[in-house]
Amino acid sequence: MNSPLPLRNPCPPGACDCQRDELLQVPGADTRVLLLTRNEEQRLLERLESLQSLEDLRRMQQRMFENLGIRLHIEPAHSEVRTMRGIHMRFDTHPGLCRKTRQSIPAAIRRAMEKNPEIAWRLLDSFDLFGGL
Repeated sequence: MNSPLPLRNPCPPGACDCQRDELLQVPGADTRVLLLTRNEEQRLLERLESLQSLEDLRRMQQRMFENLGIRLHIEPAHSEVRTMRGIHMRFDTHPGLCRKTRQSIPAAIRRAMEKNPEIAWRLLDSFDLFGGL
């Protein structure tokens, strides 16, 4: 007998804008993001913090899209990039994606970039910021 997959627990009322309940009420809605339980989120964050290359980062972005339906865009800021904060990370609008998760995933990626600056350099180079040097 197959048991249903565990879904993420609801956020406390008024603490989040994830629209979890509305998502569950829509028939045929993409609820894959709700499979990201707190334990699975911790595993994802650990994996993101241990990134070794830009290729790892791109692969994780693709896997997050394939498995959870969330798309994360990572790009340099329009002005100078002096720190990891100058690299912008944003999610496409996706109901069910918790506010804390939208903050913790970019934070984990920034920690990985601080541990391994080669990732940030390759990312900047992919946008041709170092192309003229």
